[in-house]
Amino acid sequence: MIAAPVLLEVCVETVGSAIAAERGGAHRIELCSNLAVEGLTPGSDLIKEVRRRVSIPLHVLIRPRAGDFQYTQAEFEAMKREIRRAKLLRANGVALGVLDADERVDVARTRELVVLSRPLSVTFHRAFDVCGDLRKALEDVVETGADRILTSGGARTAEEGSARLAEFVKSASGRIGVLACGSIRAGNVRGIVEATGVREVHASLRDRRAAGIAGDLRAAVVARLVEAAGARGFEF
Repeated sequence: MIAAPVLLEVCVETVGSAIAAERGGAHRIELCSNLAVEGLTPGSDLIKEVRRRVSIPLHVLIRPRAGDFQYTQAEFEAMKREIRRAKLLRANGVALGVLDADERVDVARTRELVVLSRPLSVTFHRAFDVCGDLRKALEDVVETGADRILTSGGARTAEEGSARLAEFVKSASGRIGVLACGSIRAGNVRGIVEATGVREVHASLRDRRAAGIAGDLRAAVVARLVEAAGARGFEF
């Protein structure tokens, strides 16, 4: 039995998918471009149009390139500009993350981005799962001041990482949110929530069409996940 409603964040890369996410009952959108490489920072026109068309909270991914999360100074400055742009375009939050050369959370640089992002909400994205010592990484992200961690528990999927996710929820102890991700669907979300105690889940729900081209998200798919998660009664 799920004790309280669950927040559903849906990751999208098109205006149509953003609209469908809201219509289906999602509570928050993470907007990016190029999900084929796990997402990059979306362009201004896309952010503007999604903000114009949807009313639920909009978080923007801040990731200047594909690959690792160890950024040059030029890339770091680009991330700052992207955060400022997201604020000007009326985003409600950002998702970001910076690691050092040893694939540990770069606390100083990430904290700088978190401070710059305020008053927006900040998610430390799945760069977290790359870290070798996830227990230490959780404490490091807490130190940055971010609001939540997007994670599959360091595993390929949230189901496979459920034991570690439950550990994170307990260790976080209200200091930071745990946003579960990794192949979350209507058929498994209830079990993941009950096993881990997470109160927020993240899904992309991508619809692969012919020739591997992703089509727009369908509202009915989102609605099924909302229903399965017990997310209909969530209030901000």
